Amino acid sequence: QVHLVESGGGLVQAGDSLRLSCAASGGTFGSYLMGWFRQAPGKEREFVAAITKSLSNTYYADSVKGRFTISRDNAKNTVDLQMNSLKPEDTAVYYCAATISSMWLWSSAYNYWGQGTQVTVSS
Repeated sequence: QVHLVESGGGLVQAGDSLRLSCAASGGTFGSYLMGWFRQAPGKEREFVAAITKSLSNTYYADSVKGRFTISRDNAKNTVDLQMNSLKPEDTAVYYCAATISSMWLWSSAYNYWGQGTQVTVSS
């Protein structure tokens, strides 16, 4: 069993930066592929970024490539999402998720989810 708690969300202006953090407890953190998803009002939950268990290979949605960076610290059981050059369309609730599978793109593959943290970007 893995429990995930996100933090770091807030209200910022377009062009600003935020760093989201996800703290994991329970389970073996290094055994999980970690991902970030987001959901805006009226829209489906969408993939944002993922990072592999030990090799730290990363994957990004086209909409955030070059602006967002995902990282993990297996010693601290944390995964972060550095968000730069934020745009109003980045406004959403951001969720941290974990899976033992190798399917990083689809939300259905993830077994554990955090409660979400709100990110609001004003124009």
